[in-house]
Amino acid sequence: MTDVRVSMDPGNRPGLARPATAPWQAKNPRRTAKVVLASVAPMLAAAAITLGFNLDPAIGLILVFLPLQIFASVWVGRNIYGKKGQADAMLVLFTIFFSAFVGVLLVSVIWSVVVQGLHAMSWQFVSQNNTYITPTTSLEFGGVGAAILGTIMIVGLTTLLTVPLGLLVAVYLTETRSPMRNTVRTLVQAMSGLPSVVAGLFIYSALIVGLHIGYGGWLGSLALLPLMLPTVARVAEEALRLVPQELRNGALALGAPAYRAFLQVTLPAAKSGLITAMILGIARVIGETAPLILTVNNANGTNVDMSQPMAALPTYIFQYVRYVYDTSVQRAWGAALMVLLLVAVLFTAARIVSGSSKKAKKPAVAKAASDKRK
Repeated sequence: MTDVRVSMDPGNRPGLARPATAPWQAKNPRRTAKVVLASVAPMLAAAAITLGFNLDPAIGLILVFLPLQIFASVWVGRNIYGKKGQADAMLVLFTIFFSAFVGVLLVSVIWSVVVQGLHAMSWQFVSQNNTYITPTTSLEFGGVGAAILGTIMIVGLTTLLTVPLGLLVAVYLTETRSPMRNTVRTLVQAMSGLPSVVAGLFIYSALIVGLHIGYGGWLGSLALLPLMLPTVARVAEEALRLVPQELRNGALALGAPAYRAFLQVTLPAAKSGLITAMILGIARVIGETAPLILTVNNANGTNVDMSQPMAALPTYIFQYVRYVYDTSVQRAWGAALMVLLLVAVLFTAARIVSGSSKKAKKPAVAKAASDKRK
């Protein structure tokens, strides 16, 4: 008996010719030329008008380039896709334009801080404190060493208090079915709009004025707590919600109790998101100035006693930016650069930890079930 086998490969079937390229991959040279013309022509025309009439670059960008680009985009969208292409062209145009505009502003700010702050950078500036330093003292003496230490201690204490509380709020909102969840979520969202100066004024009026407690670093940590908590709670909630429900159901189906399924399955799966929540919370409060001015005050020397006034990078910047001397302004720029470096280190560490957690093995659900049986 003859064995007859039919190939199921579509490419081997007779009478079926596979196209060289998919329809959406085919390129239309005329359409591409129109898109390039609509992108380049407004830019060249706006540059010529701005330079010819000696206009301010910002005015040329908003009043000349943007209208020309809108007209060109609408023309291309209508010419290629018809009337429906006009709205799509406008949406793409405004998305790209304002994204680029915000990006340019962000790069400009970072570039200014880096360029100006590097003038003050030295080992002495990073390691020394400001004892016996005046606004006119040379940059060779004094620095932000005490301010860096104070910022790390104040923000570190805030993190120790806020991260567990924020995680508990996130767990309550995602793992329970309490009727109070919407109320708690609304309160957390309302706290995210709390002005930082209000948080500082509350601690100042309640503890410093009301209970006659002196300025101290721990009061600054309390003032930063309501500012950091909403960020940690909301990001952690989203991270826990992104964990597939199948993981929870699998752990429960294998006999693991709810708390063990959460600790050994859900929590490890959301590790990178929870670390991101902590880093974003720290980045939210590390540059806050008003709460620290009202609660921590300022100190020129190195102080590790959190019950006493301490130096911090935001108050250091506020202290020296008020003076008109070049050396004091350069000190403020250097402190601002240190804040950016601290935030960059935190985000880099978060990326490294998140990358390593993705390469790790998946949670052992079977181990939780076997522990329950034992």
